[in-house]
Amino acid sequence: MIRHIVLFWLKDPNPTLVAETVDILCSMKGKIPGMLTLDAGADFAHSERSCDICLCETFETREALETYRTHPVHLPVQAHMHAVMARSQSADYEVL
Repeated sequence: MIRHIVLFWLKDPNPTLVAETVDILCSMKGKIPGMLTLDAGADFAHSERSCDICLCETFETREALETYRTHPVHLPVQAHMHAVMARSQSADYEVL
């Protein structure tokens, strides 16, 4: 099982855009083969170390993660994220 985590910092982290973006991320749930789980949420701590939004997904295999990257459901979500984010950080690892 593979875990894919992405932290997003938005260009304009206003509450409306953050909520809309979380909804857009969650719209992929259950629509991509090999994706087992998807959770996304807005940070509530607002500390200097915090991101604005966290996305956490679990995939069956590394191949499923690669399929996700170019899946037609993911591409418009990715385009939205590129338009609104200032930066992101991610990590992919095998769940033991």
